[in-house]
Amino acid sequence: MLSGSTPMHMMWSRTFDPDKPPHPGRVDWRRILRYFAPYWRQEALVLTCIVVTAALGQLPPLFAKWIIDRAIRFHDQHALLLDVGGMMGSALIGAAIGAWQGYLNAYVGEGIMRDMRDALVQHLHRMPLSFFTATRTGEIMNRVSSDVDAIDNVVTGTLITIVTNIAIIFTTLIAIFILDWRLAALSLLVIPFMILPLAPVGRTMYKVRKSTREQRDRIESLIQETLSLSGITLIKSFVRERQEAKRFHVAGTELMDLEVRLALVGRWFIAIVGALVIVGPAIVWFGGGVLAIRSGLEVGTIVAFVAYLGRLYGPASALVGVQVQLVSALAVFERIFAYLDMAPEEPVLASAIDLGTARGDILFERVRFSYVPGRVALDAVSFQAKPGQLVAFVGPSGAGKTTIMALLPRFYDPQEGRILVDGHDVRDLRLESLRRNIGIVTQETYLFHASIAENLRYGRPDASDAELVQAARNANIYDLIASLPDGFETTVGERGHKLSGGERQRIAIARVLLKDPRILILDEATSSLDSTSETLIRDALVPLMLGRTSLVVAHRLSTVLRADIIFVIDAGRIVESGRHADLLMHGGLYASLYRAQFQATDVVA
Repeated sequence: MLSGSTPMHMMWSRTFDPDKPPHPGRVDWRRILRYFAPYWRQEALVLTCIVVTAALGQLPPLFAKWIIDRAIRFHDQHALLLDVGGMMGSALIGAAIGAWQGYLNAYVGEGIMRDMRDALVQHLHRMPLSFFTATRTGEIMNRVSSDVDAIDNVVTGTLITIVTNIAIIFTTLIAIFILDWRLAALSLLVIPFMILPLAPVGRTMYKVRKSTREQRDRIESLIQETLSLSGITLIKSFVRERQEAKRFHVAGTELMDLEVRLALVGRWFIAIVGALVIVGPAIVWFGGGVLAIRSGLEVGTIVAFVAYLGRLYGPASALVGVQVQLVSALAVFERIFAYLDMAPEEPVLASAIDLGTARGDILFERVRFSYVPGRVALDAVSFQAKPGQLVAFVGPSGAGKTTIMALLPRFYDPQEGRILVDGHDVRDLRLESLRRNIGIVTQETYLFHASIAENLRYGRPDASDAELVQAARNANIYDLIASLPDGFETTVGERGHKLSGGERQRIAIARVLLKDPRILILDEATSSLDSTSETLIRDALVPLMLGRTSLVVAHRLSTVLRADIIFVIDAGRIVESGRHADLLMHGGLYASLYRAQFQATDVVA
């Protein structure tokens, strides 16, 4: 067989280890606050709303004092009406301001989430393939979705709660000290008991929260692996439904135990805080009662003071829970920033060269590459493909053919040697300009869950309908598309599974034709197709390769026979090179592979 190079999706890197995720550093609060900067106007309005609402909240207890000590005491119905009206008016105004604050708060929170999600996705798009081959898809999805959603609770809930409660506590302290400094001092006795246990509780919750997020990563990966179309097909074909259900149950049970532990962290502390919310007013009732008996303190003052304590202890106890939430939320920020701090595949270099429109002159100079230390994938590989040439690569499975295809567009970089395009080292070129000149058709064609037209326009969004039709004709797929009820607007399904393998390949060829690259990579594009589909695709490849430098990893000999030069790869080295007839006459590895393939074909026939 002339095929079998390691598939791209099976490659893994010596840089990224899936069992050793990056170690995050401590969260830089200045870095977090930079995400708030674009929304400073809305934040200023939110702060204003909080202060005004907190000030308005101080009025109802005062109105209650005046009702008791003035209106009721002196039987003043007019004063009673004014005080009750003032109490109701302050409440309604506060509610209206609170509703507007809620809108502003949601706007800021959702905007920050969008910006952070954008930054994360854009950074992930720039990560090398080795990262994706070594990292579970479920983990990546969890960081982009669940982790960012968790930040929403901090932005729209926790931080606003902190500011709101601080404003309420500050204004309440002013009010109670003005009202009666003696009762104010008495009411502050219980506050230290609410604050002292915060640090140990916060540390414990932080550790448990971090473990919980990691376990959610594992569950997300299980879901991604087992409920994808490929995964569920494998499960059903091996009758592994029961075992997979058990595996998922075990992972879910571990998450449940962590969540239960998280819910129980600090329960005793929160219970004590709840008790102090009752004990504090009781102390004030006692002290106020003694002052009323001995020094004639007005009853309305005591009632108003107890009402104020609800605005003092309530926010204080809320800040206790918020502080714990804030500390545990640091684990989420660390996870996101750990991804954002990973080095992308292309360093930003001011000296990077724009390739422009390439001629297609390709040169490998003693290229050596390993995916893992001690296991060489390519060893001193040197060859040249001149502009417009058709260059074929053949060899046994795992010889390194696909690795050569992966190095040219810089999906990976060699440890030794150079790869030149039009005389430029690919590491000196802007990645975008390099890859714009390369078109790739692989054995495993990927189509998006979208219409045929959207898939074809993926490389050229501005392509006209006429260009779509012409590309489809050249790729021998137009007749099929025209026969579909919705034509080019037909949805191809997840990964294009509504189409056959040959149909997906021809759409991929049409997509590359629209891109119109100068360099073409065909990585076993016909290896797993029937003879009819292969014939259609072979005919479609003729206009695709015309005038382009084509590097072909060949499975069947229909393409190899027309190659300008054939390189035979074995154990990561080029062991033979030449045209088909010359290599057959040489009687080396190529001749052996050729005879083995055709003998197998004769046996089947």
